[in-house]
Formats: sequence, C-alpha cells, structure tokens
Amino acid sequence: MTVHHLNELLLVCSILLLVAVAAVRISSRSGLPSLLIYLGIGVAIGEDGIGIGFDNAQLTQVLGYAALVVILAEGGLGTKWREIKPALPLAAVLSTVGVAVSVGITAAAGHYLVGLEWRQALIIGAVVSSTDAAAVFSVLRKVPLPSRLTGALEAESGFNDAPVVILVVAFSTAGPIDSWYALLGKIVLELAIGAAVGLAVGWLGAFGLRHVALPASGLYPIAVMAIAVGAYAGGALAHGSGFLAVYIAALILGNARLPHWPATRGFAEGIGWIAQIGMFVLLGLLVTPHELGDDIVRAVIVGLVLTVVARPLSVVVSTTPFRTPWRERALLSWAGLRGAVPIVLATIPMVYEVDASEDIFNIVFMLVIVYTLVQGPTLPWVAKRLRLGNGEAAADLGIESAPLERLGGHLLSVSVPQKSRMHGVEVGELRLPRGSAVTLVVREGKSFVPSPTTVLRRGDELLVVATDPVRDAAEKRLRAVAEGGKLAGWLGLGGNGAR
Repeated sequence: MTVHHLNELLLVCSILLLVAVAAVRISSRSGLPSLLIYLGIGVAIGEDGIGIGFDNAQLTQVLGYAALVVILAEGGLGTKWREIKPALPLAAVLSTVGVAVSVGITAAAGHYLVGLEWRQALIIGAVVSSTDAAAVFSVLRKVPLPSRLTGALEAESGFNDAPVVILVVAFSTAGPIDSWYALLGKIVLELAIGAAVGLAVGWLGAFGLRHVALPASGLYPIAVMAIAVGAYAGGALAHGSGFLAVYIAALILGNARLPHWPATRGFAEGIGWIAQIGMFVLLGLLVTPHELGDDIVRAVIVGLVLTVVARPLSVVVSTTPFRTPWRERALLSWAGLRGAVPIVLATIPMVYEVDASEDIFNIVFMLVIVYTLVQGPTLPWVAKRLRLGNGEAAADLGIESAPLERLGGHLLSVSVPQKSRMHGVEVGELRLPRGSAVTLVVREGKSFVPSPTTVLRRGDELLVVATDPVRDAAEKRLRAVAEGGKLAGWLGLGGNGAR
C-alpha cells in the first residue's frame, strides 16, 4: 500500500463514518434500529451495490471479535452494579440453561422444518441463541424499565456470548461432536477461567487508577479501555472465555468511581460506536444480496420458532426457580434481541469450511434483519402494554472526580440533573462526612461560595473537596441525597455520614 492508497482509504472511511453518524439521527427519529442502517451501508457499497468485492470471512471474524470486545467493554463500563446485582442469578441461568433450551428447540426446527442436517441446524441454533450486547445496551437504555429487568437483560447479553462461542466452535470443528457432558465441562472451565481473569484484572486496574494520578486527564479513558481489552487477551490466552473476562473487568472498572469518569464514559461510547459501525458495514460487505432469496423462507421459519417458542420456553425454564411474574417473563421473552453477534458467529463455520456454511450465514443474516425490524421498534410498546414502565425514577447524579495526589484529597465535580431530588436541599442538609465540604457552586454561569443555608437547584454545578479517607463516603452520601432527598439517611438509602 502506498501513501496515495492510504489517502484514498482515509477519505472513504471518513465519509462512511460521517454517513453512519448521520444515520444515528435518522434511526433515533424513525425508530429503525441503527444496525440495519449500517448493514445497509455495507450492502450498498458491496458487490451488488457500488461493486466493492469482499469475501474474506476470516478477516471479518477477526475484526468482528475485536469490535465485540470493545462493545462488551463499553457495555460493562455503563452497567450499574446496583442494578444487576439482584439479577445476577437469573442472568446466569438465562445465559447457560436458557441458551441450552434455546439451542435445542431452534436446532430441532432447523432440522425438521427446513431440512437442515443436524450439524448445520445445531450451528444455527447456537449462533442465534445469543442475545446481542450492542442491541440490548442501546435499546434498553432508552426504555424506562424496572432495574431488575434491565439488569437481568444487560447481564445476560454480557454473559451469554461466552458459552455460545464455545458451542459454535465445537459444532463447526471437523469430526464427531463432543458428548454433552464434555461440552458442559469445557464451558464451565472456560467460564471459570474467564471470570477469574476478569475479576483480577478489573480489581487491579481500578486500584491502580484510583491511587495513581496520571499527568493528563485524557490518559484515564485510554488506560481504562486498555485494561478492559487486556482482560480479554489475558482470558483468551489462559484458554478461558475472553468475552466474559472483558465484560467483568469493565463492570468492575465502571463501578469503581474512577477519576474523570464522565470523560471516560464519553470516550468509551465513542469507541463503541466506531466498533459497531465498522462491524456492521463489514458484515454488510460480506453478504451477497442476490443469494439471499433462496434462504428467506428458511430464515423466517427458524426465526419464528426462535421468537415465539424457543426464547419464551427458555425464559420460563430459567425463571421458574425465581417465581418471576408473568409480565416480566413476557418482556424477557420479547427482549431477546439479536444483532451483529449472531452474524459474526456465523462466520465461524465459514472459516472452518463447514458444508453449506454460506447457507448458514445467509439464514442468520436474514433472520437478524427480519426480527430486528419486528422486535426492536416494538419493545417500548410491549413494555407499556405490560405496564412495566418506570418513568418516575430519579435521574442519576453526575459526579466527576479528579485526584489531588500531592494534597491527599479529591476534587469532586457534581452536576445536579433536572430530575434530581437534590433540588431544594440546603448545603448543610447534605450532611457530608467530616473531611469533605462544598466549596463552590456554579449557577447560571456565575460562581459563588455557598453557606450552609444555600438551597441547591436543578442545573447547579458543585465543587466538593474530600480527603482520601472520606472520598467514597462523600460520594455515597451525595448519591443518596440525589435519590432520596434530604431524608435519605432515614429512608434506607444509606449515606448517613453525619458531621
């Protein structure tokens, strides 16, 4: 490649990125999932469009894995531990037992209803049984659901990629398929290794970032993403699940109250968008539209069984021990969103040169498009009909922290959002722990030093100085007041911290 070729490549990539960014605005207004627009861009510039030929399944798989790592990292960084903690047992069952039920039913449909051989049917069953992290994270954060449901769905989408990848690779490998107990043992071992690596890397990374002041605030987002990606690599090299490792490490980092957190979240979201755009466009390039016609009917049949039989039954089986109400079961069934992950996983049999692997890819591609068009836009309506909306929750408090290493303290920048219950609370009523204080308030562009009787308002920016020993307690108290108002200490929300 010459410099001239590089210039042309950069020009094309920049134009595609700008078009994709504009497509986000279109999708948000129309309700059309953005992944379909990105896939459409890839198809438009592909073989049946502008004419760019691309058929490298192995490169697509490698880049798709890399993009999935970034997407899982961004999802973990944005997942609140307090929301998913109560839902962890349910999410673990959904991503293991639920996946097994879904694979079995979907594979049976592929074999008996559309005539696929058992190996191909099992591959398709495994590929489409994984909910897509990007689709779930992007859709659910726009739907005001109860935290227990949001937590269960987000954790499930972060966890279930690991067992599904193991199954797809096992079914795609030449030779006889391993017995069920051998597959189960392999899945358990890889999940255990991945979880251990993710916990270790996440904890060590959070500890280091909280106790070492970097010379520039812009280095924190880079360090966080590097730690998360390192967790994936470490987990994979240890013959564990790298996908589980990166999600757990990012989850720990995202809930560790790291310095300059808003900037880190913004950086992670931007990198996540780039990963999604690149992955979807590449997948759109890989598909050949004129070859999809023969597989549309099979895709619709398999997808129908997956959506109305396999997913609901897997949810019923998984939720039975938890006595989940039927409304929540119905929503969990409908919210099993598919996206780029199944399409990326469908490249694995192509790389392993499984018979009819192109048919598998085409069926999965069409299934994802058809049922994303059905499920994604209708999820808010379904939640409303099931009366599972939760639109009255208080807005989360925006807190950014900067370490004052030489002074042994921290400077907290606190933004009071519009729906925060901190509105109307006096500074003295915050009851911050000893060693912390509100030193400055910025209101409507003007700053002043508050008194204990200063009443806080929506839109205020506060600067809070806290010494190292009370930094966490100060932030905990601020968040408690934001959720419960001045009586938070008596409402079971924690953060007493009285002076």
